[in-house]
Amino acid sequence: MIKPVRITCHCGAVELEAVPSEDLSTARRCDCSYCRRRGTPTATVALDTLKVIQGEENLALYSFGTHTAKHYFCKTCGIYTHHQRRSNPNEYGVNMGCIEGVNPKDYEPIGWHDGVNHPSDT
Repeated sequence: MIKPVRITCHCGAVELEAVPSEDLSTARRCDCSYCRRRGTPTATVALDTLKVIQGEENLALYSFGTHTAKHYFCKTCGIYTHHQRRSNPNEYGVNMGCIEGVNPKDYEPIGWHDGVNHPSDT
């Protein structure tokens, strides 16, 4: 059984808890126009397992294009914490760098998801 993880922004204003849907070794990066600039690997989390513990009022939302994906970040420190996925709106991608006790470097090489050629864009 996969245990819940604690997810925090850099300044600590935002704290989330979630249960990864898969082992963290399955994390991926995306090469869509937004994610490739952000560059962080994300772990998969089902929508109903992510809970905001503190700082909901400090989360800002960024959305573009089809507005299916919803990217959340801390208004204070600017750190991206998670996003509702365009590839599967029933999932969140959680910034692995925000998971307490996890260093994404330990999971290299991390694969890539083809967000450039997304079916919603055709």
